[in-house]
Amino acid sequence: MDRKPGKRQQVSLTFKNDLSFGLSRYRLVDQNGKEISKANEFLDSLAIRGVSERTNRAYGYGLLSFWRWMLQEKLKTASLRESDLLDYIRFQNSSTTDREKPSPRTLNQRLSMIRSFYKWTTGKDFPSSGSLSRNPFGQYHFGQASDFGYLSPCRHKQPAFYMKVPHRVVMALSKEEVADFMRSLRTWRDLSMVGLMLLCGLRSQEVTGLTIENFKLSEGQIRIIGKGNKERVIPLPPQIASLLETYLTVERPKTPTSHLFVCLKGTKRGQAMTLAGVRSLFRYHRKRSGVTKANPHRFRHTFGTEMVRAGISLPVLMHLMGHSNIHTTMVYVEVSPNEVLEEYFRVVNKLRNETLHLRQTSNDH
Repeated sequence: MDRKPGKRQQVSLTFKNDLSFGLSRYRLVDQNGKEISKANEFLDSLAIRGVSERTNRAYGYGLLSFWRWMLQEKLKTASLRESDLLDYIRFQNSSTTDREKPSPRTLNQRLSMIRSFYKWTTGKDFPSSGSLSRNPFGQYHFGQASDFGYLSPCRHKQPAFYMKVPHRVVMALSKEEVADFMRSLRTWRDLSMVGLMLLCGLRSQEVTGLTIENFKLSEGQIRIIGKGNKERVIPLPPQIASLLETYLTVERPKTPTSHLFVCLKGTKRGQAMTLAGVRSLFRYHRKRSGVTKANPHRFRHTFGTEMVRAGISLPVLMHLMGHSNIHTTMVYVEVSPNEVLEEYFRVVNKLRNETLHLRQTSNDH
């Protein structure tokens, strides 16, 4: 049955910088500026768990979209059913322009957020009718440990409904594009930041989050705090270490902040670089260099692609890039038709030469 949409109410997400530990800096408020307690308590629970501010921000915007939809449809969280998710997806696609429409990956993140919020609110798993996510292989699977091994039949957990995500194709920059972009950089700071993305595979938020204490220049190592506050130690290439040493000695202004990369001029001189500042830097140098595809993640992709081409093992690359799942690292193993032909004929020629060698040896005897 179609629901008659309710009057749209203004709900917004605000950022507060003066909250104490354990409270989310992102707050949902209504049109009168009053906090929406249930939503903000959920965001606070994430902050207490220690998720990164970036993750908390993503949940905040997802919750903002979800809350607006519930107000429009006059729904309560506890009354949600799996079929309501289809209405939510339609709402997402109809309330924005084509350019602003969320990707399937973003929609899946928000669907996951709804399930988490439902369980946090009600104490129960999100109800599933099975009509949207029916298991074609029946309701049992064999994989649960038991007293007799791993072949004990158990109840299969009904899979959740999610959007199909298109195959991800990694687009790396060419050597010419990298060279053109790097030539447009004019400061040791900018060369160091882009170098860390290109030669170490760092994410932009990992670069802005670096502190002076993260570096062990004498040991050629760098300590990274990645997604989910996971820590990893990776090698620091000599050329990047040299750039950083020059930046720290020549360019970096005296400032009380422990952040490694800071603003070099203007009213924010000496303040820590932000993600917005990094995006602005890349916009400027894209125009200056003419490399329109250059962005922080494209440099990280270029690192991963070049490492695979050079023959690095996937577990090592997984550690270097801070992936929690080997399948994420596998997206860099893209094989072109030319590479298939080259590798095929290389192996065929090798086998043929080995066969000829065996025949020659046999004839000699």
